[in-house]
Amino acid sequence: MKQWYEKLFENYGEQYDKESFTKGTIGECDYIEKELNFDKSLNIVDIGCGTGRHTIELTKRGYNITGVDLSEAQLKKAREKAERENLKIDFLKHDARDLPFENQFDAAIMLCEGGFPLMETDEMNFEILKNVTKSLKNSAKFIFTTLNGLFPLFHSIDDFHETGAIEEGAHYKSDGFDLMTLRDYNITTFTDDDGNEHKLECNERYYMPSEISWLLKSLGFNKIDIFGAKLGAFSREDQLTIEDFEMLVVAEK
Repeated sequence: MKQWYEKLFENYGEQYDKESFTKGTIGECDYIEKELNFDKSLNIVDIGCGTGRHTIELTKRGYNITGVDLSEAQLKKAREKAERENLKIDFLKHDARDLPFENQFDAAIMLCEGGFPLMETDEMNFEILKNVTKSLKNSAKFIFTTLNGLFPLFHSIDDFHETGAIEEGAHYKSDGFDLMTLRDYNITTFTDDDGNEHKLECNERYYMPSEISWLLKSLGFNKIDIFGAKLGAFSREDQLTIEDFEMLVVAEK
């Protein structure tokens, strides 16, 4: 049986690029460049690349980057966009819990909930972190964003989604946040690329900063920094607070 995240992305490439949360690509890539010291010799992998917005932008800037996603529809859209820009990019279909790479990349990015933390169990989410780590060389950097577990303790997730919602985008209605598992159960309503409306029962795992640090330390990362993740404006100056819906994680091994 297909999981909710597979159903959501199986015919959603066109609509996905209209979502408000996809509008920060340029600023986010500016930040990634800084983190990578503008080193264009690096081999980078974008996990959960979706329609390829970060992959394409970084390729345009001269970086060597491979895009990986589980959704054929998202990858198709990414390939079309790259072709329009005359860019040669490898967009590969893989499950982030089972990646074929080993010691291959100098850096990995995984932005905007690209797989992690959407999996149905904590073990599966951890498999993603494990597989990305395995894909990286011994000295490498891993930059990703994930849902901030501090946020729903102080705020309504519904209110957050309402403020960012656009008319034609997906709409979320929380069914409750489970304090024992830090999972938000919600109904997501969205219209696919053919104009059909769908309702999906979803759940997403929010993480405490200390959990992320512990998971990454257990995988051999020795320097872990966690910041607030502001759309299109990632910054090391942005200390994580309860106001941040997402956190930005930069780990080095």
